[in-house]
Amino acid sequence: MKRMIGKGGRRKLRPADVQWLTLFGIGIMLGITLAAFKLSASALDEHRAHERQTASEQAAPSDERTVTEVRDKPDGTQETKGKGEDDRDGLEQTIVSVYLTKEKRIERVPLESYVRGVVAAEMPMDFELEALKAQAIAARTYIVRRLALHDSSGMPPGNEAKGAEVTDTVEHQVYVPFAELAKRWPEDKRKSYSEKLKQAVEQTKGRIITYDGEPIQAVFFSTSNGYTENSEDYWAQEIPYLRSVSSPWDKELSPRYKETIRFDITEFYQKLGLGDEGRGKPVIRVVNKTAGGRIGELIVGKKRLTGREVREKLGLASSQFIWTIKGDSIAFTTYGYGHGVGMSQWGANGMAKAGVKAEDILAHYYSGTKVEQASKLSSRY
Repeated sequence: MKRMIGKGGRRKLRPADVQWLTLFGIGIMLGITLAAFKLSASALDEHRAHERQTASEQAAPSDERTVTEVRDKPDGTQETKGKGEDDRDGLEQTIVSVYLTKEKRIERVPLESYVRGVVAAEMPMDFELEALKAQAIAARTYIVRRLALHDSSGMPPGNEAKGAEVTDTVEHQVYVPFAELAKRWPEDKRKSYSEKLKQAVEQTKGRIITYDGEPIQAVFFSTSNGYTENSEDYWAQEIPYLRSVSSPWDKELSPRYKETIRFDITEFYQKLGLGDEGRGKPVIRVVNKTAGGRIGELIVGKKRLTGREVREKLGLASSQFIWTIKGDSIAFTTYGYGHGVGMSQWGANGMAKAGVKAEDILAHYYSGTKVEQASKLSSRY
């Protein structure tokens, strides 16, 4: 660049002008770089509007709320601090504000400590290490994506959880605080479980699942019926990496693969919102099934329902089910446990038992994805 335009027309740049413009340019680039880093790992295009929210638009913790900050210490224990210290110089320093619903307080923990709490809550510690590692990567992907999008969906209404970014329930990811872990494990297993959990998190540190360079919606569930589900067959949105794939390990391993639940005919009609039609033996007909072998749609009497609607209204374990009617009762036998989309946890354990590594487990359940360091994404935004 040799010239600049001023109010008086064109003139040659003096050395002082060049120096000033250089410093100004460096300042702009530094600002852009820092902003890009803080917005690392943002996700799908339909959510771009969320990324434009400024820090001032994010709710700050209320002075009336109980807010604690828990940090890891070099000896493997943790220390608790009050509000205020929040160093976000990178993924390792990112603090996650978790609303503990039963205690009605907010706990602020480093991201990797949050991942540890999710893995401990979401997957049995007697699972294979590679399955636990797959769960750790999926849990980390979920929270990285949520934070990058400033996603506040699923949070309690009003000021109940003001300042929190995620809850400790199935609405997001189940999370158990570090101090509560020992209470969940048998005394003779605490040391080995703690070490295995530590390995699962540390050996996957900073790693997330991506599709086309974006963090994915890393959904998971307990037990498949032998296949996972296409996303659009359970939710409205078709997502390219949430495709139906085989998962034959669940049937042999999972204690929740098959179960039966019974209802009085009257209760059955009421739960489905068919109180006015609820007389006599119900007439039920399957209209179609999904790619994963679950009920797509069926007709009960004159009402058309999806398999998901029947599952949720009746509280069934899965949307693959059969039924038998005897006298004044109807029994539903289900296969699998959960919505069926994404990674099957028991399937992941079956793959790990067969010697499959965490990355390959994730590649199986999330089609076309790869595992990479979240820090590498910062340069893309």
